[in-house]
Amino acid sequence: MTETSSDNEKNVATIGTNERDENDQYIREQGFNGTHMLDARQLHDSNLKTTADGKTVLIPQPSTDPNDPLNWSFIKKHLILLVITVATFVPDYTSSSGVITLLPQAKQWHKTHNVIQHNLVGNLFCLGAGGLFTVWLSAYFGRLPVLFIFMSIALATSAWCAAATSFDSYMAARILNGFFSIVAQAGGLMYIQDIFFFHEHPRKINIWAGSTIVSPYIGPLIAAFIVNKMAWPNVFWVSTGLTAFAWILIVAFMDETIYNRRIAPSQQVPPKNRLLRLVGVEQWRSRHNRQSFGQAVMRPLIAISKIPVLLSTIYYFLNFAWIIGVNATISIWLTEFYKFKPYNLGMFYWSFIIGVLLGAVIGHWLHDLIGSIYLKRHNGKIEPEARLIIIWIASPLMALSILLLGFALEHRWHYIVIGIFAAGQVIGIMFATTGLNAYLLDAYPEGSGEVGAWINVGRTLGGFMATYIEINWVERDGEVNAFGAQTGITAAAGLIILFLGMFGKRIRKRQGHMQFAM
Repeated sequence: MTETSSDNEKNVATIGTNERDENDQYIREQGFNGTHMLDARQLHDSNLKTTADGKTVLIPQPSTDPNDPLNWSFIKKHLILLVITVATFVPDYTSSSGVITLLPQAKQWHKTHNVIQHNLVGNLFCLGAGGLFTVWLSAYFGRLPVLFIFMSIALATSAWCAAATSFDSYMAARILNGFFSIVAQAGGLMYIQDIFFFHEHPRKINIWAGSTIVSPYIGPLIAAFIVNKMAWPNVFWVSTGLTAFAWILIVAFMDETIYNRRIAPSQQVPPKNRLLRLVGVEQWRSRHNRQSFGQAVMRPLIAISKIPVLLSTIYYFLNFAWIIGVNATISIWLTEFYKFKPYNLGMFYWSFIIGVLLGAVIGHWLHDLIGSIYLKRHNGKIEPEARLIIIWIASPLMALSILLLGFALEHRWHYIVIGIFAAGQVIGIMFATTGLNAYLLDAYPEGSGEVGAWINVGRTLGGFMATYIEINWVERDGEVNAFGAQTGITAAAGLIILFLGMFGKRIRKRQGHMQFAM
């Protein structure tokens, strides 16, 4: 399961479309519906392309077309991953920055904390809705123009947030910013599927997911230091600068990654002008090679009709809710209970960031370790359900962390203890995020964008719900009771993973693949 510097250096002899299709079919037939044979030594077929060390079969088999994204250079692939990772960082960074500005905004606009927090609720809801629009527009118009146009609007609305002089104007800007800034985060799996091979997915997802998870904590950290010395609009001017940086990277390095593998290289429309691809002109001219507008619109609906996708979305909804709930309200509890100032709040957010870093570093090796052990025990075959094994660790870790957070807050334990349990919750969600996305991408590679968008819906709706109810819930029932209930929900959600581990393969076989035109 280890990576090489160039995954398609070996067996680069000419291989036609029909032969490549036969090879892909042969690989699939080793199991079914997502089961893949990765160990090249088990296949004994010299026509199959492998990694440079000859040990791992390349899935899917790349074509001979140099414009095939799977054939792009190591540098180009990882530049695109870098661009997507930076752009993925933007929406939650900007969204969570508003948690810190809540207090000065309440003073300036003479509104309660709950009323001001409605901007965050609206922002989170649109982060989910925007993700669904992202994937079906990308399926029809192409990945690159949708990314460019959405991030351009995100840049404008971020500046609007900073320049707003009334709460109504600010709230409108926040809602629109959420809808358009989510484009890279919701569509991240599309790009990973487009340019990387099957065996590379967990590590690449781990990098991309790390950006998603860490951004809601870096936002408040930086915002706290800004608010401590300057007026709150400067928080969003910084967000605007970050969005502008992501926009520049998109213009400088991003390219169109969509590639229809159902047609021969000779039928592909070769790329000619990158500027025309950036604004979507070339993709529009070649739209006959993809799918109709109606077929693109139906893709998210077809995806959610698959039981594993639906259950995974529900699982993420029931877990990420409490991640956002803690993040959105921790500043209130620390200010009220521990008399934290903005500077102290900023320093506290390092506990969340450390949790993300630990989750990313440990997960980087743990995903591969689990995959390697699974391959050895199953004669070189790996199934999507193998990606869920790490979540058996993640769910108990999150449940225990939430429970202890409740006790720590109610009994006013030292804030360092609160930071440790908060970090534990974040480590758990890092494991779960990578595992769940890798599972769905392995199970439904044809619907990479759609499954990613639905996971994003689960994440944002969970955050929307938790942000709306968390403060009142804790004030009404107390920290131990509220967080205890959340612990029970987290534990119960773990049964979904157990169910998918036991019956997911059977369900996938019965329901079949997502039948898309492309």
